[in-house]
Amino acid sequence: MLLLDRILGILALAALIIFLYILGSFVLEPDLIVVIVIGILMACYDFWIELFATKPRNEKDDDPELTEVG
Repeated sequence: MLLLDRILGILALAALIIFLYILGSFVLEPDLIVVIVIGILMACYDFWIELFATKPRNEKDDDPELTEVG
C-alpha cells in the first residue's frame, strides 16, 4: 500500500465520519445513531486491516492453488 493510498483512505474515512456525524446530529433518532456507529466502526476496522495488511489481498501469484506444476 502506497503512502498516497493511505492518505486518501484517511481522507475518505474522515469524510464519511463527518458526513454521518452531521446526519446523526440533525435526525437524532436512536435507531439511526446505532446504525451510524456500527457503520463507522466497520469502516474503521476495514481501514485498520488494510493499513496493516502484511500481504496485498489481490495477490494471486503466491496462491498455491493457482500455480501450475510441471
